[in-house]
Amino acid sequence: MAAREITEANFEETVQQGIVLLDFWATWCAPCRLFSPIFEAASAKHPDVVFGKVNTEQQQQLAADFEIRSIPTLMAFRDGILVFAQPGMLPAAALDSLVQELKALDMVALRQKLEAALEPARAVESPTPQLER
Repeated sequence: MAAREITEANFEETVQQGIVLLDFWATWCAPCRLFSPIFEAASAKHPDVVFGKVNTEQQQQLAADFEIRSIPTLMAFRDGILVFAQPGMLPAAALDSLVQELKALDMVALRQKLEAALEPARAVESPTPQLER
């Protein structure tokens, strides 16, 4: 299965589809061209994972939203949650290992951890009313 093109129009829908790996790249980038066959081979090897490519030249807003400063940059989402981001190429074995780690993630525990981390911010946003004396 070939990697699909990711745009602003299909980004949100795509990252909600279980495990999603995104390759942020550009046509002029030599390391991107070297990584592309590795990424494509992994997409064929793992048909249960969504592989997408974000052309940073055509999708400048997505690149800006994720503060892409170096390409290629690989990002991984699980159920809509960004769980991995790393600039640079990955060898095939490292990419396969990453996919296995993503499959093994305990999403219930991850969501609980995220909720706990967000609690203090929520308390500041909506403070408990103070009793007047």
